[in-house]
Amino acid sequence: MNSFSENALILVAVMPNIKDFEIARLLGWYRIPLRMAPKIIDVDYLAFYQTGSFGYEHRWKIEYFAEVMGHELTTRGALLKDEANHPRANEEYFKIQIGPIEKLSPPIPAGEWKRITFLYTLGSLVNEARIVNDLVVKANDREVLWKCLRERKQAYHPAEENKQLKLLSDDELLQLLGQMISPMTEEDFTII
Repeated sequence: MNSFSENALILVAVMPNIKDFEIARLLGWYRIPLRMAPKIIDVDYLAFYQTGSFGYEHRWKIEYFAEVMGHELTTRGALLKDEANHPRANEEYFKIQIGPIEKLSPPIPAGEWKRITFLYTLGSLVNEARIVNDLVVKANDREVLWKCLRERKQAYHPAEENKQLKLLSDDELLQLLGQMISPMTEEDFTII
């Protein structure tokens, strides 16, 4: 039986294939594309949801978890050097450093859910879960989850406690750059 602390913050993350599982097991890290990453990745544990590529006995369930040791932002190409020519080699990825992968006992099958990306949950729910749907935080535990997430966000972004990050569109960025850079005239050029 699992024995996570009640308020352990756990991110259920997709383990897409056996190659990625072996990377996590042998090299001690898991990757998440920045463009798809949940807002907060500073969690206590990752629980790995295995897709259909794991074969009949192991697909569509959570069988393993690992403690999160830290994270950094890098590129896919830096992570997977043997895929330097991959179309997304220059995209940014979070590299989540993890401790040893441990077996979840008992495993948590998907039940009706088959397509899962990321899901925050609490240790108390993992300890009692019989299917993935049991990991969804209900109203009575929601305040605990939000408190954990707020604390993690403030630890990494204390000045941004109540601010939302707003990304500029291409047009807005060009307009802003145009305001910052005035056009050069012939007098601005010096001939050496």
